[in-house]
Amino acid sequence: MNIFDLFLETNILVQISIFVLIGFSVLSWSIIFHRVFVLSSAQRKLKVFENEFWSGIDLSSLYQKAAARRNTLNGVEQIFYVGFKEFSKLYQTKHCSPETMMSRTLDNMHTAINIELKSLEDYIPLIGTIGSVSPYLGLFGTILGIIHVFIELGKTTTNNVATQMIHIEIIAPGIAESLISTAIGLFVAIPAVIAFNYLTAQINNMDQDYNNFIEEFITILYHQIFFNIDSALNKENQYEEKAYQKHD
Repeated sequence: MNIFDLFLETNILVQISIFVLIGFSVLSWSIIFHRVFVLSSAQRKLKVFENEFWSGIDLSSLYQKAAARRNTLNGVEQIFYVGFKEFSKLYQTKHCSPETMMSRTLDNMHTAINIELKSLEDYIPLIGTIGSVSPYLGLFGTILGIIHVFIELGKTTTNNVATQMIHIEIIAPGIAESLISTAIGLFVAIPAVIAFNYLTAQINNMDQDYNNFIEEFITILYHQIFFNIDSALNKENQYEEKAYQKHD
């Protein structure tokens, strides 16, 4: 007797629990493959953008390139676009202190990071739920199967040797049928738990990479502000020196 034959002979409630577990397995694997693809794409885009960012390209030019595709931006490009847009708007007002500009730019980029991470985390909690629930659902099916075995066993009342052999013939297949549910529950749960931990770790890595990027970006913007301030002060000092010399 193979596993398929055992499945066909199980109680209808056990079969329902097994079908639910199979559905969980299909769902979890679909989410796993999709999330792995999405995370791989985000990591690849991060590397490509960082290479371009550190290539020496003018930030305004990089911003214009991003703005041309603003409706399709995601990942680190969206974070950069949001940050530089807010910085440019505040910088042009001429009424914000450098600290205020940096604080508001940083807040906007952190908000953009949270939005990006939320999109990366879609359906991953469901994998964790499947990994947690599946063993218990499998155990539930096993308990139902064992209950069914004992009900059938209770229908035999004689104590002769032939009846004891019948007991064994009832119990052994029934227990085997019931344990199928537990085995399938573990088969569903183990990959789901492994995938949940792996994907969660990858998202944490992306969170760290995004935060490292905005720290480096903010440092560059700081330098740009104070460089412009120093240049303006130098021009003002030169103008005052020239005016003083003419006065003399």
